[in-house]
Amino acid sequence: MDKLHRELLSLIKKEARNNAITSKHSSAYEGHQDKSYKLTNPQLRKIASLWLKDHQDLSFREFVNLLNSLYGKSDSSTEKYAAGFLLEYSPSLRKLLQPKLLDNWLNSLTGWGQVDSLCQSRFSASDMLQNWDSWESLLEKLNGSNNINKRRASLVLLTKAVRDSDDKRFANLAIRNIEMLKHEREILITKAVSWLLREMIKNHKTLVSNYLTQNKDSLPKIAAREVSRKLLTGKK
Repeated sequence: MDKLHRELLSLIKKEARNNAITSKHSSAYEGHQDKSYKLTNPQLRKIASLWLKDHQDLSFREFVNLLNSLYGKSDSSTEKYAAGFLLEYSPSLRKLLQPKLLDNWLNSLTGWGQVDSLCQSRFSASDMLQNWDSWESLLEKLNGSNNINKRRASLVLLTKAVRDSDDKRFANLAIRNIEMLKHEREILITKAVSWLLREMIKNHKTLVSNYLTQNKDSLPKIAAREVSRKLLTGKK
């Protein structure tokens, strides 16, 4: 375990000991079997934020080593979720990361809770565009993985980008990745397909509408239903 990981874990354990609040969702609900410390998301966010303020001289190498340790050597889902918050709160260091690191980190993540803690809204459109070839390669690789958690990641990683950017590269890759997975009926995939298409509506409404018309019968029913409703009402 990385020494900075050990330091962060001590703060998590200390806060958990003082915490009388129980988790709202069980690990089974989140799709994994890892133990969890009894912390709310706001509490864990605060720990990550304060830790970073105390480590403003953190080097890029230290940052990568810490993330590698949190994702690869944690005994709890709480530590993995903390890694996601560190990514969110460290934009300058995050932009320097090679996308291929995510492929390794995802080896240790199971279920929608853990996968989304790394992939949902952590990486911006600008993060991806500055190294697009590598991101595109990663997302295509994840999409073809035999690991369902990585296939989900290939969709969830694009949700923020298609919502925040009208760059057609994001939309085109999203459609390609959806097309490869639309036949799957596991909820980890069907809900992600629906989510990604709905997020695309803001900047790519015509594309989504045309795609739905042409593929409504082959898409997961939940995706077709939710996307149709979003197109008609603008609501989730």
